[in-house]
Amino acid sequence: MASHGQRILTLVADPETGPERLADRLYHDLLSPPEVRAVREQVRKFASRSVAPIAHRIADGDEQLDGFPRDVFEAMARDGLFRIPFAPEVGGEGFACFATATAVAVEELAYYSNSVAAMYTEHCVLAGVALEQGSEQQRRRWLRPIVDGEIVGSFACTEPGVSGDLSPETVQTVAVPDGDEWLLTGRKRSITNSVVAGVLVVLARTDAGPTTFIVPAATPGVTIGTPERKLGNRGQVTADVMLDDVRLGPDAVLGAIGGGLRIAQQTLTWGRICHGAAGVGMAQAAFDHTVEHLRTRHASDGSSASKQHWQFVMANYAADLETIRSLYLKAALHLDAGETIPEPEAAMARMRGTDLAARLARDAVQAFGGLSLVQSLGACDTGGPMEAIYRDSTFGELHQDDNEIQRGILTRHIFDRKDTR
Repeated sequence: MASHGQRILTLVADPETGPERLADRLYHDLLSPPEVRAVREQVRKFASRSVAPIAHRIADGDEQLDGFPRDVFEAMARDGLFRIPFAPEVGGEGFACFATATAVAVEELAYYSNSVAAMYTEHCVLAGVALEQGSEQQRRRWLRPIVDGEIVGSFACTEPGVSGDLSPETVQTVAVPDGDEWLLTGRKRSITNSVVAGVLVVLARTDAGPTTFIVPAATPGVTIGTPERKLGNRGQVTADVMLDDVRLGPDAVLGAIGGGLRIAQQTLTWGRICHGAAGVGMAQAAFDHTVEHLRTRHASDGSSASKQHWQFVMANYAADLETIRSLYLKAALHLDAGETIPEPEAAMARMRGTDLAARLARDAVQAFGGLSLVQSLGACDTGGPMEAIYRDSTFGELHQDDNEIQRGILTRHIFDRKDTR
């Protein structure tokens, strides 16, 4: 437990990578243990060194030409960021608070690029944590290369027309037994990292219920569609995955036959915590840029920061940042405790974190005025400070299982099942 007055981080912001990090003065972390605070410092240094200088390139890239930030992926592997969520047996760090450490890593990455945060979450938390449920042989064959960054992981769950609905009847991808093998047929929609993946974890319907399968991307019958061009998160490359009689051996079943829904739900719960953390990261970036702008923009009657309207707006957002950062940390610490799955807290963190990022970005656009519309400043060809955050925050509200789904999850915990069918 941090001593009274322990700040979120004592690292001095580099003036070349952005404005003052105001969380260092306003947020006092009394939740995170020392190992988690050390991870935050490690990842912040990494992000300011390896993500910030190319964040503009990532945000404005063309997914079909240069979308996946391979250079950042390789840098994360070299710096050991993929080891954070995992046990030493598969090359991980073995943190006691592994989920909390992962979530703060995601926040720090999202501060500069939500695309990088989303790519990291897909690789480690969705694909990696799902593979952690496998046998020792499966973990050695597939999880260890993910932890080492030798291959890219992808989690193929979403299907056309059903968004994030994982009800057994909505899973249209089918796995049919053929002797001791399986034939997999179906289509997955907008799957992150699929274009560059070495392995996909695929949820499919079987007679015993939804089941997860380990599918090497190079398996005959696997076709990856053309990358989608999106409003935001352009470095989070997404594409459809087509499965046409993909033949898999018995060792492709991840966990128990019919146990896929449990694996998916556990994995997505952790993913929701990370999405909430990413929302906080984007919101903090928007907050810091806006405060800096309000301080330095002067008219004849003083700075914009001297106007009570903006003072009160930013005071409210400072309180929101405090509340929602503590919320996602609480959800992650609950997951680390291992007693129950923190489904309500994870849904709250995801819903409130991404909502905060979008609200703060919209108000930041108003504060910056015309400058907020600029993708690239003509005089120096540098990126405008808010345009990418605005696009990425909007995408964050809708990506994967959107905030309406989170409200549905919460209603099931509030009301009787008969009332929420």
